Amino acid sequence: MPDELWELFRRVVPPTEVVRPQGGGRRRAGDREVLTAIVFVAMSGCSWRQLPPVFGPAWPTVYRRFAQWSKARVWARLHRVILDDLGARGELDWSRCAIDSVSVRALKGGS
Repeated sequence: MPDELWELFRRVVPPTEVVRPQGGGRRRAGDREVLTAIVFVAMSGCSWRQLPPVFGPAWPTVYRRFAQWSKARVWARLHRVILDDLGARGELDWSRCAIDSVSVRALKGGS
C-alpha cells in the first residue's frame, strides 16, 4: 500500500473503538493491512476465501471490514478525496472522462 494512498484513506475511514468492553481477545487487525488485502482481492479477482495468508488478517476479517466500510460509504468518500487531491495538483485529465445517464420512456404521456 503506497504511503500516499494510505494517508488519503486515513482521512475517510471512520474511527474504531479499540478497547473491548469484555476485555481480552485478539488484537484488532490493522486498517492498513486490511485495506491492502481488499485491494488485492479487487485487483486479482480472487474470492475472499482465496486470500493468501501473507496479508495477515484472515479472509473473514477482511470481508467484514470491507462490508463495514461499504456501509459507511468509505469508498465513495475515498473516491471524492482522491479526485479532489488530483484536481488540486492539476493532474485530472478531463479528456478521458465519461458521463453516463439513463433515460426512461414516459408511457401514455406521463410527465
